[in-house]
Amino acid sequence: MTRVTISLPPRSYDAVIENGLLLRAGERLREVFALDNSSSKATKKLFVVTVPPVRRKWGKTLMASLSAAGFTAHILEMPNGERYKKLPTVEKLAEQLSRLGADRNAAIVAFGGGVVGDVTGLLASLYMRGLDVVQIPTTVLAQVDASIGGKTGVNLPAGKNLIGTFHHPRVVLIDPGVLATLSHREFRAGLYEALKCGVIGKPELFRALENVDLKQLRRDTAKLEWVIAESVRLKAEVVSSDERENGLRRVLNLGHTIGHALEAETEYKHFLHGEAVAWGMIAAAKIAASVKKTDEASAGRIADAVRRLGSLPEVRVSSRNILRLLKSDKKTRDGVVHFVLPREIGKVEVVNNVPEQVVSEAVEELRRLSK
Repeated sequence: MTRVTISLPPRSYDAVIENGLLLRAGERLREVFALDNSSSKATKKLFVVTVPPVRRKWGKTLMASLSAAGFTAHILEMPNGERYKKLPTVEKLAEQLSRLGADRNAAIVAFGGGVVGDVTGLLASLYMRGLDVVQIPTTVLAQVDASIGGKTGVNLPAGKNLIGTFHHPRVVLIDPGVLATLSHREFRAGLYEALKCGVIGKPELFRALENVDLKQLRRDTAKLEWVIAESVRLKAEVVSSDERENGLRRVLNLGHTIGHALEAETEYKHFLHGEAVAWGMIAAAKIAASVKKTDEASAGRIADAVRRLGSLPEVRVSSRNILRLLKSDKKTRDGVVHFVLPREIGKVEVVNNVPEQVVSEAVEELRRLSK
């Protein structure tokens, strides 16, 4: 078992990473909430938010674990997919909570991928002005990134995550074993976020993923657990230093500036989030080389590592539309678009003076590479 602490006032929390952890989720939550097993009055109500595919594959395992630990648990379903990451979904879930009798002593469990985690986190931060939330991520992307750091959010047509809060979980329970049922595409998409962590500050992680055999990695439970743990450590270090993204935490947006624009322009239907970030990392590497923030060799190495993980959906968007969307990105300050650019493997920099022509050329390069 690996335990990584996210150190924040007024209360730190742990991300626990262990194969088979889902079977013991109830025990872990019993410890976290420090309930008295001998008192039925102390039993905390849990409301598990998930999507149909996760419920079918893993719902019984989780609910049995919660019941065995003495929790009264209800399961709520939301539609599956990025296009349901919007306010009406939060409202419908809140209405279900009310009908089921959720009160201020309840806790909400996000049981799914990044969309479920973001929506459930926002729901928990708003319902009755804030309930405890637990993250149990079931995709690579959610395990290595989305479940850590307390960001919640939903999308608007103008851009991704434009409505959201910071609402940290009580605990994050990560079981790499649940990744066995992911599609190959979903698995690979999540690894782009792990590769991103390598570029930002974990050179050893980057080297491990640079030429990785995905089929072998899926079978190697120890190595997969290490990849997840290293990614979580990187994010924990950054978030612990800058909770609200006022400085250092912005480095975690490597690949996300153009990646989010790609998602918004295609109405969140064409790319998985990790795939959009992958293209965004290639664009960031090209921009970095163009503005002399890194050398061509490092930029090429990043782009090659991304593309070696597998084929990506074609980029068919226009650079003009991407530039328009960048203006409404939440990382834009006073009308100035900020990019996270690699300087070398393991070091990045936030840059705010990138010429539009350079950005356009990077998007056109994505179009060329994707054909």
